[in-house]
Amino acid sequence: MSATHEPEVLREWHESAQFWRKHAQIIRIMFSPVTRALIEEARIREGNKVLDVAGGPGEPSLTISEVVGPSGMVACTDAIPTMVAAAEKEAQRRRLTNVKFRQCTADSLPFRDQEFDASVSRLGVMFFPDPVAGLREMLRVTKSGGAVSLAVWDKSELNPFSYLVTDVISRFFKTPPAASGSPGAFRYAEPGTLAADLREAGADYVRERQLRFNIEAPISPAEFWAVRSETSGTLREKLITLSTNEREQVAHEVQKAVRQFFPNDEMKFPAQMIIVTGYKAQ
Repeated sequence: MSATHEPEVLREWHESAQFWRKHAQIIRIMFSPVTRALIEEARIREGNKVLDVAGGPGEPSLTISEVVGPSGMVACTDAIPTMVAAAEKEAQRRRLTNVKFRQCTADSLPFRDQEFDASVSRLGVMFFPDPVAGLREMLRVTKSGGAVSLAVWDKSELNPFSYLVTDVISRFFKTPPAASGSPGAFRYAEPGTLAADLREAGADYVRERQLRFNIEAPISPAEFWAVRSETSGTLREKLITLSTNEREQVAHEVQKAVRQFFPNDEMKFPAQMIIVTGYKAQ
């Protein structure tokens, strides 16, 4: 990411934070299978000290804090101060006392060498300004033999949660294809690309697996559109340029397109992600 582009991306996430906070409980439910997969891959257990990079408004940090228990600790980090504040507020609401919060970027972690038993990032590494530098930092603060586990989206065409909305939006806007390797949700959708960067950062015994699951939540198509259209800065910026009638048409077409994935008026999308795990050299 260029120096001029990085502040733009941070601004977009800062403006999105209020909506991620608003929908935090639904998002937690939606991606709980991914959180469980990271806990399993990183072999997180009671008493561990765990780093969560790009934890947003609190997940997977808060779920991990329940796994490590009072004898363990989780450090929840994010580059956006309002995201960190939202995560801290939710931890207080749930009376979790084994989580600490820091605002920082992935490539400048304010922790000692080998401070954590494991480090994770759920749907965050795709947006790192310098992914290899961020992964190198995660390895630096992880103990020898500890795991760094990362979850990213698999290809868009495998994820109707994404492509159905994109298909509708493309009827209203011409969107050029993203430059290869540029920050974005599908930056690491090509198998092997994230594993290669993790190896370049210095990880040993890197492995990759596909995670197939359902994105489920007790919400209607209209509520789904509210979540998608509000949490995406890119979508919000496009929609604001449309007339009221056009925005209503987009909402109608999206809800019609996704209807098949709402049995009993509750969301259930088949989904696929990639989980990549590597280990800090002994």
